[in-house]
Amino acid sequence: MKSVVEDIKKGSFRPVYLFYGEEAYLKQQYKNKLKNAVLPDGDTINLSVYTGKGIDVKEMIAQAETMPFFAEHRLLLIEDSGFFKNANQQLADYILSIPDGTILLFVESEVDKRGRLYKAVSKKGSVVEFMAQNEQTLTRWILGILKGENKKITTGAMNLFLEKTGTDMERIRQELEKLTCYCMEQDSITEEDVAVISSEQTENKIFDMINAMAEKKQKKAMELYYDLLALKEPPMRILYLITRQFNLLMQVKELSSEGYSAKTISERLKMAGFIVRNCMRQAEHFTLETLKEALQDCVSMEEAVKTGRMNDVMSVELLLVKYS
Repeated sequence: MKSVVEDIKKGSFRPVYLFYGEEAYLKQQYKNKLKNAVLPDGDTINLSVYTGKGIDVKEMIAQAETMPFFAEHRLLLIEDSGFFKNANQQLADYILSIPDGTILLFVESEVDKRGRLYKAVSKKGSVVEFMAQNEQTLTRWILGILKGENKKITTGAMNLFLEKTGTDMERIRQELEKLTCYCMEQDSITEEDVAVISSEQTENKIFDMINAMAEKKQKKAMELYYDLLALKEPPMRILYLITRQFNLLMQVKELSSEGYSAKTISERLKMAGFIVRNCMRQAEHFTLETLKEALQDCVSMEEAVKTGRMNDVMSVELLLVKYS
């Protein structure tokens, strides 16, 4: 990320950039910063945008070969192409011979670092991974935004806010807008304000559902499940999130049993500290064997649904019944 900032500051650009990773907000921010630096004053004549699968590589290369029109650079912006997951020999070869004045910017969700295209971009340009930010970074970012609004927030309110929003920066930004509007007439934001305004994310309901399972509160677990269905959450996505949570609990429990602290686990799993601490508390209700069995059951349920042997709604119900 520092290399991109330096390039923008100096006005000296590499022929190709790759932005990827799960933090969509930061990717979009830096995409726009780089685009505006390469093509100042809203230049759209020298901008070509390609989005999604099925991009014609030959046509894209032909556009890249076109000289900039009364400008220093031509920019090709390629988003969510899938090129870095599916090998593209032609593009990998072309990357090594991009003409002067042409800049390619790829913005992707996933990449295969073993692929020729990834290696070509790494050799010729700059690769930046935008990962989910840690708790300390998010806290500083939130405090900076609130300072600009002349607002303060209590420690308890900050912790509750992050628990409700998770680590997605776009979601945090949206929830902060709602919160600052609600607290317009006051200087400090409290836990009560956060509880009233900040909406629960689906992942929180999954966490609460597994808590209910751990505490053998089957009725509560079922109610949370039906709440998610009422919110139009697909059963297979709910099953995926349950599977992910059980897998997370298993990893946290294994590391915790080996004597690692919450801070170390957070660093090793690249997760926010408050998420790790919550998982450590939740994992206490399960044995390692139970978590492994639950994971296997989740995989079996998914396979049964995909092969038509079981209804998707029922698959989650059976899991809830078995483990609560």
